[in-house]
Amino acid sequence: MAISERKIKLQISDMDKIYDNGDGVRNINLDVYTGELVTMLGPSGCGKTTILRTIGGFLSIEKGDIAIDGKSISSLPPERRPTAMVFQSYNLWPHMSIYENLAFGLKLRKIPKDEIARRVEAMLELVKMSGSQKKYPGQLSGGQQQRIAIARSLLLQPEVLLLDEPFSALDAKIRMQMREELKKIQSELGITVVFVTHDQEEAMAISHRIVVMNKGKFEQVGTPTEIYDNPASKYVASFIGEMNFMNMDNKIIAVRPEEVKIRRGFKEGAVNGTIRTIMILGHYVDVNIQRGDDVLKSFIPRTELSDLEVGGNVHLEFGKTLEFPAEG
Repeated sequence: MAISERKIKLQISDMDKIYDNGDGVRNINLDVYTGELVTMLGPSGCGKTTILRTIGGFLSIEKGDIAIDGKSISSLPPERRPTAMVFQSYNLWPHMSIYENLAFGLKLRKIPKDEIARRVEAMLELVKMSGSQKKYPGQLSGGQQQRIAIARSLLLQPEVLLLDEPFSALDAKIRMQMREELKKIQSELGITVVFVTHDQEEAMAISHRIVVMNKGKFEQVGTPTEIYDNPASKYVASFIGEMNFMNMDNKIIAVRPEEVKIRRGFKEGAVNGTIRTIMILGHYVDVNIQRGDDVLKSFIPRTELSDLEVGGNVHLEFGKTLEFPAEG
């Protein structure tokens, strides 16, 4: 089933949230479908966390509406919304055991003790933390604490799970493992997730769709493939993945490094340059080429490296290119 044919789970309509200093988000419209993982992506201050907090009820809105399953939640406090939020800082209670942290929300809902125990055990197994019930948060690593924070939110069975840069405090290897685990859990449970990050690699890796934000507005909404292959603006092209930009004939030509082929020697009428640096990065090589004041980047297979050396004169051939209007 195409994602657009699914039922809309979360709908944001003509929403404004403006702070006293004039910052915020304006005229936000977004449909998130059942079982979809949508990522809000952008630099600090672009409004992505503001939107997440309005969905969770931690910020009120000035205009518009937010609905889940067709019912407005805009006037509901956070505890009455069918959402759960996982923060960057885990927010586990340090004086409670892992079991007590996980059981707390279920106790408030008057769930029977044996049912709580069953659910907690099943959730710990899902997040690969079985046997940790008696430990305390301070005895766990950052990655383990974040697994528990996610488990606690999932136990509440929210209609929409909200994740605010949940992996940014973790080191690179653990972050990658957590992404994989989240994607697996999200797929297995079919939960609807809104994820906030400033890390474009993270957004590309886990999302069904990405919302690229800039200064409180949406620049583009699309699948990772759509946004990578067909960015709607120079801003999106520069924010997602590596991109070379060249001013040519009163327009900006953009080309991905993997679409730049390097040929030895200068060639009349071609884009010529000199190899500035060569960096071997595992199975591929990152080559920087000086072209006047510009530095262009090319990713090539290691098998093509033997012909190239720093300081060598080369000309470039481009595969797929994109055009954007020249900046005034």
